Amino acid sequence: MPPLDAIDRKILALLQQDCRITMQALAAQVGLSPSPCHRRVRLLEERGVITRHVALVDQAAVGLPVSVFISIKLERQKEEDLDRFAKAISGWDEVLECYLMTGPRDYLLRVVAPDLAAYETFLKTRLTRLDGIASIESSFALGQVKYSIALPVRAAQAAVGGPGR
Repeated sequence: MPPLDAIDRKILALLQQDCRITMQALAAQVGLSPSPCHRRVRLLEERGVITRHVALVDQAAVGLPVSVFISIKLERQKEEDLDRFAKAISGWDEVLECYLMTGPRDYLLRVVAPDLAAYETFLKTRLTRLDGIASIESSFALGQVKYSIALPVRAAQAAVGGPGR
């Protein structure tokens, strides 16, 4: 895959702020005419750099104000055990994020719930019923200090040697 140049990175930064920006406005902000700008966006999609366009929804506004971070330790770390766990939680809507980790825990999950009772139900009827879990540790978020889904693509440019590299 060819490296991203400064224009690609600017396009990505702007689309992460507002993916509904018109092609004319995007082109004007990156210094291109609409046709070449649209071609670049299409190429970024084809290359898998842009994976999808989404609407961000306020968690509390839809009745899911509780965020729980869950550390999971499996009894064994064999590939089939890791795969079985990943497959099981992949279908659970409450699990927004799941990471395979290094260190003392095998997985870190972020789960949302409407309240503590709903989280307890999730814990008892789903998570604790999975075979192969050695321990579960839940930490409740008291507040959100920072949240971003925008990758720092301009900072990545500087880290890899500046514009055009």
